[in-house]
Amino acid sequence: MKLLKSITLIAFIGSFASILCGYILDVAYSQKLIGFGVVGLFLVVFPLFSYYRWKGKDVKDYMLTKENLDKMRENQKENKL
Repeated sequence: MKLLKSITLIAFIGSFASILCGYILDVAYSQKLIGFGVVGLFLVVFPLFSYYRWKGKDVKDYMLTKENLDKMRENQKENKL
């Protein structure tokens, strides 16, 4: 799992560096650098980060089902007392 975290971090740094270079450098392709940086963030970094953080968790725990709403109401009543 350490590998996925490292890949995500490297992709983030690369995308962020591309955006910064696009703003700082005065070259003909600076807009492309910014664009590739943004695309890298949204199509590579964000899905990798989401997968890394959600792996092994049950999605049903985060959905608003009848049971989860009842649990939330019970917890709210307990905390008020």
